[in-house]
Amino acid sequence: MKDKAKLKTHAALFDEMGQAVGLDLQEEAIAGRLNFDEIAEAVLRCTRCAHPETCQKWLHSPARADAAADTPDYCRNRDLLGYLREPVA
Repeated sequence: MKDKAKLKTHAALFDEMGQAVGLDLQEEAIAGRLNFDEIAEAVLRCTRCAHPETCQKWLHSPARADAAADTPDYCRNRDLLGYLREPVA
């Protein structure tokens, strides 16, 4: 049960991080730019973060709204989220 709760926590963090940088991950999946395996791997990458509380603090920080152009440097999904933010050709 503990593992399931951890996965749910990190899935929510991944989704919130996407929202924080202007992405709707559900829409990205529907559009075919993000598949199930990529989502699963992103959540697993997030679970390997040693400091998810830092992420939660950043996501809920009033100052974050001013700096939401990019994910924090420590985000394990920074590259994926950056790729998804690129314009579709």
